[in-house]
Amino acid sequence: MQDKSVFFTNKKVVYVTAAFCCLLWGSAYPSIKTGYLLFNIAADDIPTQILFAGYRFTLAGLLLLVIGGLSGKPLARLSRRQFGQITLLGLVQTSVQYVFFYIGLAYVSGANGSIINATGTFFSVIMAHFIYKNDRITMNKTLGCLLGFAGVMAVNFNDGLMNFQFSLKGEGMVMLAAFVLSASTIYGKRISQTVEPGIMTGYQLAIGGIVLTVAGYAFGGRLTDFNLMSTLLLAYLVLLSSMAFSLWSTLLKYNRVGMVVPFNFMIPVSGTALSAVMLNEDVFEWKYGVALILVSAGICLVNWVRKPD
Repeated sequence: MQDKSVFFTNKKVVYVTAAFCCLLWGSAYPSIKTGYLLFNIAADDIPTQILFAGYRFTLAGLLLLVIGGLSGKPLARLSRRQFGQITLLGLVQTSVQYVFFYIGLAYVSGANGSIINATGTFFSVIMAHFIYKNDRITMNKTLGCLLGFAGVMAVNFNDGLMNFQFSLKGEGMVMLAAFVLSASTIYGKRISQTVEPGIMTGYQLAIGGIVLTVAGYAFGGRLTDFNLMSTLLLAYLVLLSSMAFSLWSTLLKYNRVGMVVPFNFMIPVSGTALSAVMLNEDVFEWKYGVALILVSAGICLVNWVRKPD
């Protein structure tokens, strides 16, 4: 355990791993859109979209648990309290957050949704300030988060942003989803102090995914058109979720929240850029370069520590 803690507190390892997780999550945006096409899921068919997510997270959780079992990790050595905490985490972080996000996304543009969802980083940094004594808000963190948020706005820049409006069922739901994810992330960090992060992530994804699957079927969702391409796409999303969530939970276990969560600003930037590549759009637009510079500068500023004289 000591070797693992030393490895995952090395700054270079933290930065590379966090960036890799956000790159994976960024690739989920075009992958999910491709999945909708391959499975013939209509844009307004929210029950089937939730069902699709349920399949993805349930399988990702089960995959982590199988890997944990094969590697000799104690799958069943959870107290009633620990299992209750993980169940709550799965219901909130995977099920509730995803439902809020999808309801909101139905009423907002992709650009505005991406920008509002990025407020989750601010929520995490602010909550960590009041919960952890070694994770206080500083001027560096404030300026870094503002630069990162500016980068998210830059990558989504279009004429529509000039006419930004706010509605409770649209932008309000997306912001609520961001808050729920931030709160559950900090709650998950607390659980990971007593439960191995991979096992915790496996159970919470499986539990949350099962709830989404049941809800999707209950509201009339049906996932059909399984073929080689659609199955491979689903398999990639399963691997993406299991790997990214497990690594992210491990990073949060051994590091300050304020050190890790600002990397979330990379998700909409990488997601937009990867979408442009996969959709044969011009990836060399000025906004991609500006966004990457702003986000990178923000992350560096958040984690910059002055060396003692």
